[in-house]
Amino acid sequence: MKQLAIAERSLLAGHILSMVFGLAGLLLVLPNAELIANLPEIGKTVFQWSMAGGGVAYMLLGTAAVAIYVFRTIGTRQGLTFMLPAVFLSLGSELLGTSTGFPFGHYRYLSGLGYKVAGLVPFTIPLSWFYLGISAYLLARVGLESRFQWSAWLRLPIAIALGALLLTSWDFVLDPAMSQTNVPFWIWEQPGAFFGMPYQNFVGWMGTGIVFMSVATLLWPKQPLALSRQQLVFPLVVYLSNLAFSTVMSLGAGFVVPVLLGMVTGVIPAIALYWMARTPEAAIEQTLANTMRETAVVNPPATLPVVSTK
Repeated sequence: MKQLAIAERSLLAGHILSMVFGLAGLLLVLPNAELIANLPEIGKTVFQWSMAGGGVAYMLLGTAAVAIYVFRTIGTRQGLTFMLPAVFLSLGSELLGTSTGFPFGHYRYLSGLGYKVAGLVPFTIPLSWFYLGISAYLLARVGLESRFQWSAWLRLPIAIALGALLLTSWDFVLDPAMSQTNVPFWIWEQPGAFFGMPYQNFVGWMGTGIVFMSVATLLWPKQPLALSRQQLVFPLVVYLSNLAFSTVMSLGAGFVVPVLLGMVTGVIPAIALYWMARTPEAAIEQTLANTMRETAVVNPPATLPVVSTK
């Protein structure tokens, strides 16, 4: 288990560093052709590799880091029952979107994000839906369950909606920059009113997030997740680091309003949910309570014999 934790943190560090190098290349090196010309041959080779595969590398590192974290903390069954719906349902939405314009609007992917499934959607895109989606969902669900003792029919739909909002907030900040920089990764065939994006795009993001989070919720146990605030540090770092990457990209392109919107609907709620989570001691108590509840359901106490007083 210790080796898995080390691998998880190493992959997360690589994920964050690859985003930092990507920002440096896109915002500092690429706009200044003389910098590239003055690089030694090995530097030019590294730069060419980073431009060709940097987007793929940071998504693969993020996916691997989050997958290990999920399987280590909440188990293989719950990890797979979130990953598979997230990857395949989001891929279906993306294929539908790039083919028909529903549910996001009319857009198409350019190069830089890896092999395209059916020639339309880079294989890394569904992976990003997974690792950002489960990070957002865990923050929302654990934070809410730690403070509110609502019944499952109320707290689970609210957690799904809040998790989908956190996920969509990432796109508020990411999409304007990634589609309108000097080196765009996708373009809108019919630009919309929100910094080049149609408002339909956000409805599609919310809807897709709600669908795969709902499927995972139906497949997961209904009792509260016994994760502590300390265990939520990892998904919080994943979420905030990706929003930071998007923020720098958007600010570099001169987009301030999307960044402010992402702060209000994403960063602030994510941090608040993290602080709402249980302390490690309270999480242990919740684990014991869940175990006792499951044991009572599987092995109910025997009915005591009725003793006659006659």
